[in-house]
Amino acid sequence: MNKFMTTVGLAVGVGLATGCNAAEWPDLPVGLKNGITTKVGDVVYAGLGSAGTAFYALDLGNKGAGWQELAGFPGPAPSGAAFASSGDKIYVFSGSGKANEEAASPIIFEAVHTFDTAEGTWQKVETTTPAGLLGATALTLSDGRIAITGGYNKQLFDTYLADILGTDKEAEPEKWQKIVDDYMGMAPEAYRWNTKVLVFDPQTVTWGDMGETPYLPNTGAAAIPLEGERFLLVNGEIKPGLRTPQVKEIDLSGKTAVWREVAQVPTPLGEDLQEGLAGAYAGYTEGGPVVAGGANFKGARANAYAGQWFAHNGLAKRWVPQIFGRIHNGWVEIGSLGEGFAYGGAVDVDGGLLLVGGEDSSRTARPDVRLLKWDGSRVSIEP
Repeated sequence: MNKFMTTVGLAVGVGLATGCNAAEWPDLPVGLKNGITTKVGDVVYAGLGSAGTAFYALDLGNKGAGWQELAGFPGPAPSGAAFASSGDKIYVFSGSGKANEEAASPIIFEAVHTFDTAEGTWQKVETTTPAGLLGATALTLSDGRIAITGGYNKQLFDTYLADILGTDKEAEPEKWQKIVDDYMGMAPEAYRWNTKVLVFDPQTVTWGDMGETPYLPNTGAAAIPLEGERFLLVNGEIKPGLRTPQVKEIDLSGKTAVWREVAQVPTPLGEDLQEGLAGAYAGYTEGGPVVAGGANFKGARANAYAGQWFAHNGLAKRWVPQIFGRIHNGWVEIGSLGEGFAYGGAVDVDGGLLLVGGEDSSRTARPDVRLLKWDGSRVSIEP
């Protein structure tokens, strides 16, 4: 088995412990990244993404039985889909992948699917997404509606992938490089990502919106529910390869979303800038909200400040190990995953935050499942 390292780092003024649980958390049957992970009742569900159409369930009351394979996803396997639970159903929006085996390049899907946890069945919902929702963040409201922020522009993304995958890099290197440079060199606004807070009502199968974000729209943001209809949205990308360090609070209790910027995750020791995180784990522990892992490109923000919009050009991608905890509305570095991980899933469970799957620095999808515990002073990761 390929496990998270259980050694965690020590932040200044914060205690440290490593944990061990007599009944280990079972690994997934397959590696999982860019998939979906959510909890309905006492069952955790995970799959899709790098797992293809496979979908699994872990009964928290009987974790010794391990992950059970459920009915497979009925359509083309989506990667990077937005997802949320509402009642006893799980909704999966958009994502990307090949429409069929013969397709030359992936596209952004516009389909919506639902998994009925009571029946154990998938169904395609008779609607389409009003925008490309690849990398978008979905938030379940108390009345069962699902709000969605961010997401790629379908037309631009589909065209770029068709152009780049339809060009022979060896035979036409200049043409291939120009396609990359033109797409990656655009300013964030030029990508035309979804700026609205979309709202899907599962009861009426209708769409609405709660206004536009006053910030640059992003993808890959980590979401943490607060009291009422408030949520934290932590970092994410504002264009391919460029993250934002912003942490925003969104209040969805009214007809229009109310936004405000709050304290940022701190800059790691020895660095000049917090690059921002995409694909981080996030959720609640006894000690409060935590954010762990994620990926970025060191130096990308400095390049962007210098007007180089192909900000990650020539930079190595970095998978970060840091764990941050929120104390008194600010953040402090509280420990480490031991190695960098991103693009996995996280759900709140009794005792802490369950980290499910993820991608490591070799770009390998991992099956690891771990419990991150933090009581406000001591942090541990249990196998």
